[in-house]
Amino acid sequence: MIELLPPPSIVPLEHILPDEPLLMMGAGPVPIPQKVAAANSIVINHLGETMNRVIEQVKDMGRYVFQTESSHVMGVSGPGSAAMEMAVANLVTPGSRVLCITNGYFSLRMAEMVRRVRAEPTILEASHNEGADVALVERALQQGQFDVVTLVQGETSNTVCNKNLNQIAKLAKRYGCLVIVDAVCTLSTMPLAMDNWQVDAIITGGQKGLSSIPGVSLLAFSEEAWAKKIAPRKELPFHWCLDAQLADKFWNQKSYHYTAPVSGILALHEALRLVCEETLPQRFERHLRCSEALQAGIETMGLQLLIDKPHRLNSVVGIVVPDHVSADIVRAHMSKVHKVEISGAFGLNILRIGQMGEQSRAYNLFRTLHALGSSMRAAGAELDLPAGMAEMERVLSGEG
Repeated sequence: MIELLPPPSIVPLEHILPDEPLLMMGAGPVPIPQKVAAANSIVINHLGETMNRVIEQVKDMGRYVFQTESSHVMGVSGPGSAAMEMAVANLVTPGSRVLCITNGYFSLRMAEMVRRVRAEPTILEASHNEGADVALVERALQQGQFDVVTLVQGETSNTVCNKNLNQIAKLAKRYGCLVIVDAVCTLSTMPLAMDNWQVDAIITGGQKGLSSIPGVSLLAFSEEAWAKKIAPRKELPFHWCLDAQLADKFWNQKSYHYTAPVSGILALHEALRLVCEETLPQRFERHLRCSEALQAGIETMGLQLLIDKPHRLNSVVGIVVPDHVSADIVRAHMSKVHKVEISGAFGLNILRIGQMGEQSRAYNLFRTLHALGSSMRAAGAELDLPAGMAEMERVLSGEG
């Protein structure tokens, strides 16, 4: 008889997960609607006629959310970073010159992906805690013969927004560049018009603005990018799973690539359907109103926001932690006492609160701001919590 290793001693999930689910108010994942959760519990044939109908609707809804007429909308079995890597691996070839506009951690991640496909990234770092300056971008484009430009719409790591994205993308096109945009935390929370802004690839994750599950992402390639870089490509991309031509077999030719994440695609379908049902204009207005109310409440309470208004990302709000207060203690208190979870940061002494998808609901804002203020005071901060709550309510009601 073959001697086997003994089975490990495992604690059931019911004894690991909290009795009361935490309210997810950090930088993602976000709470998901019941219909999304229900869809995620279903498994069907990944190549059957039912799945074909689902895929067609996902693409139609994706075109609406991306604001594109491109036929090259497809999902990715993986996180937003996998979609990012798919865009880079298929549009950037070895030796390509790429201008990587960076504001923080995630925009630098695209530069790292450019290096890994043996291309040549040039880093253009924006000023500290600011969005990219159009004049500086044009100066860089004038000095180098670039093939591709990469940038984020919202830098989740430090809550900076590139509010000049529209101008930068059109400028890059005038210099003959393809444009790749990371919209992981911004898609469906604020305007982003792929065709009108002349963007060639937009990537997003399911678990943020779309209020779907982590691990299934969405991206779109422009018709120009597909015809110029993907369709005629002779050398094989570095990634088999992320080969856009192979993925196209499943997403547009009803053929096999790999076993699709069926449940995740069904969840994504329902998340997109809810976006379409709400409509983008109403969704943008809801996100803006809720985020600005939260920001007003935080500042009135006596805390400082990290980013100045002209450069501030509304999808993820960065809060400066007072010098004598521990961000970790605040987060732990919020989680343990109030059952609300927010995010720390990547080496910065800040806290981050998300305003994406289902996070942007008044009942979630009141619970979160109260938990933040109470936990800050428990950690030693001096705040006027009632004033902050009142100001947030005033702005939410339309008086601000």
